[in-house]
Amino acid sequence: MNPNPYLPYPARIEGITIETEDGNIKTYRLVLERDEDRASWTHVPGQFAMLSLAGKGEIPIGIASSPEERGYLLFTVNRAGVVTTALHQMTEGDRIGVRGPLGNGFPVDTTLKGKNIVIIAGGFAFTTLRATLLYLLAHRGDYGKITVIYGARTPGMLLYRDELAAWGKRDDLDLYVTVDREAPGWTGLVGFVPTITEKVAPSPENAAALICGPPIMIRFTMPPLEKIGWSDDQVYLSMENRMKCGLGVCGHCNVGPVYVCKDGPVFTRKEVKRLPAEY
Repeated sequence: MNPNPYLPYPARIEGITIETEDGNIKTYRLVLERDEDRASWTHVPGQFAMLSLAGKGEIPIGIASSPEERGYLLFTVNRAGVVTTALHQMTEGDRIGVRGPLGNGFPVDTTLKGKNIVIIAGGFAFTTLRATLLYLLAHRGDYGKITVIYGARTPGMLLYRDELAAWGKRDDLDLYVTVDREAPGWTGLVGFVPTITEKVAPSPENAAALICGPPIMIRFTMPPLEKIGWSDDQVYLSMENRMKCGLGVCGHCNVGPVYVCKDGPVFTRKEVKRLPAEY
């Protein structure tokens, strides 16, 4: 990879998908421009990269594509500030900088191998867990039962709807998709992610839970998991909302003795509990 961690790779926007009905979340398909960059790029599910726009700035975004999706990178971006608004105004063919991959990611090739995996996600935070799920499915024989619990405010705010439909037809994956409240035409689950987690009650036996979502969702998902026997070292949390410069240099991601950009963004809940209260 790039020996200078501050230097972005030049990339070009190859495709844009509008994910949500409000148009505020889009997925960008980026292609690194140089052959050698595409050939050398590797990442682990759960890692992130810095996207830079000339004259606007740089932002940390989780990598939504799996390492198995070679030749391009996917980033799902919520329009929320100056840089993301500028990115939402870009079109196919425009150029962008990509610096990364950064952070640690989920231990898919070590600790998680041979285990049953439970993925729990809320709203926009499903991005890096999409990458993780695709990796698990590509190496299906290395893992036990896979359960996915994913929720959004409304049906129109669900991400990756075509893929959700395809995953729902698989017999080697238990998929639970829920929305916060009843909606016209919606025939799926209704209820918040913690409530659905309590109903599904995934077994903690030889299992790991990977969770990413709003802090309040994570906080209220813990009690039902604890109630059915999950221990803190079985639960992996992504603290993506704390990422800033990507290298732990600016200090904005500092939580107690760790820097989320450098030491995370993935931590076990046991590790998070040693930090000042965040979740």
